[in-house]
Parts: sequence; structure tokens; C-alpha cells
Amino acid sequence: MGLKINWTNFAKSELQKIFDYYNENVSPAIAKNLVVGIVKESKKLQNSPEIGQLEDLLNELGDYRYLVFKNYKIVYYFNKNSSSVEILDIFDSRQNPKKIKRRK
Repeated sequence: MGLKINWTNFAKSELQKIFDYYNENVSPAIAKNLVVGIVKESKKLQNSPEIGQLEDLLNELGDYRYLVFKNYKIVYYFNKNSSSVEILDIFDSRQNPKKIKRRK
């Protein structure tokens, strides 16, 4: 059994925005496949929570890490005390990197 993965409301909201954009501007199938791919990628953290690289732009906040899926960073925090992973953000890496510090 792997670790529990919790999605913050902010991360869920960002995932919904991604889906809505692709659903409206590209196609429903691509929107669904992209979101399913992001969620599937995050499930790797259940068994290997430290596989992601440390996010240097957030190092003053703690040991935040990320996985990459296509153009998106899945930003997360591994809470060793509660043996869980918190998905904090889904960040489009085509944006200015400094925007990753936006308020959540």
C-alpha cells in the first residue's frame, strides 16, 4: 500500500482550469487525456514520494518538489510526519517561472 495523496483545493482548481481551456479550445478528448495523464503521473508519488526535483523557486517555503507531465509541473510536498503527499499546484511551465510564487 502506498502513501495517501491529497489534492489541495488550489491544485484541483488549476486542474479544472486546464481541463476547461482544452475542452473549449481544442477538444474534449484531449482535455480528458491531459487531465487523466496529470493525475496518473501524480500517483507515482504513492510509492516514491521523493522522485521529484526540488523546486528552487519555492525553497524559502520548504522542500517543495515537482514532477513534470508534458508542459505542466505537478508541485507537491511530502509530509513525512503524516506519510502523505500534498499536491499543491499544477503549474504551466510555459509561463514566467516567477509566477509559481503566486498566492494560493
